Amino acid sequence: MAEANDKTFRVKQVKSYIGRPQRQRQTLKGLGLTRMNKVVTLKDTPAIRGMVKKVEHLVVVLPDED
Repeated sequence: MAEANDKTFRVKQVKSYIGRPQRQRQTLKGLGLTRMNKVVTLKDTPAIRGMVKKVEHLVVVLPDED
């Protein structure tokens, strides 16, 4: 189980990567988003936040359920 200071957030892919640049496809894959409406829980780190920022037009950040 995660420690109390390990913050996480959830990300859901809401738009397709079809027709998007290869870098954006790779970023989605790196985040673990491989298909539409998939939701993944990620650690809240600067690197992950930067990846989400690069594809913010394809995803939605959801509140974390504890």
